[in-house]
Amino acid sequence: MTDDNRTPNDQNGGDEPPAGVSEASWGAWHRRVLEGRAGLFALLTVVAISIGGLVEIIPMFTATDMGVGEDMPVTPYTPLEVAGRDLYVREGCYLCHSQMVRPMRAEVLRYGEWSRAWEYRYDRPFLLGSRRLGPDLHRIAGKYPDAWHYEHMEDPRSTSPGSIMPAYPWMLERTVDPRIVAKSLRALQRVGHPYVDVSEENVRGSMRAQGSGIVNSLAAAGIESEWDTEIVAMIAYLQRLGRDGKAVLSGASGQQQEQ
Repeated sequence: MTDDNRTPNDQNGGDEPPAGVSEASWGAWHRRVLEGRAGLFALLTVVAISIGGLVEIIPMFTATDMGVGEDMPVTPYTPLEVAGRDLYVREGCYLCHSQMVRPMRAEVLRYGEWSRAWEYRYDRPFLLGSRRLGPDLHRIAGKYPDAWHYEHMEDPRSTSPGSIMPAYPWMLERTVDPRIVAKSLRALQRVGHPYVDVSEENVRGSMRAQGSGIVNSLAAAGIESEWDTEIVAMIAYLQRLGRDGKAVLSGASGQQQEQ
């Protein structure tokens, strides 16, 4: 016996589309479930985003070594380092260099200890980067002498043969205005950075003191410069990247070895 109430698709086993429905549209039936149902679509979107957010957030509260400690000894950037960081942003260095060593064997072997969250306490804005046309710079402090950075910025090929990095010769001649740096420090002070005296006079004195040390280091390599040039500020910033973190993490690893 046959059931006259069955549809043509039921009669042929359910593999064929109903009369008047194309095979292409019949095969995409699952996509039509959300079509025209804005409320259901919005609800499922919220659920999917919530799950993704929880996957990222929960580990930060449960892991014991994610590096979110607030008591780590990280110091704010000096006025000269702030000036160098502003130049780093101005020249778009973060577009080709990241500042985040990921916890992967290849990364750690090449760049050093993976980056912890507390190391970025005084980075506003963060300069994590999104790609690496050049190497990661988060552990660059102390890796090369000041003269290397000077020559690298003047002519990248002189220190890194085959480099596609452009040269920045104008930084060797242009100077940094302490008044502008003082304004940057006041802005950082408003968002909670522990700067006390950000007067132009104090900023200038701090920049001169730190910059003179770099100038003396360059002079030992036969390079003449002045404390207020952009290249000196850039060197100060690069020689700071990762310094605090390396000091803490090297001490922690040493204590573990002793135990």
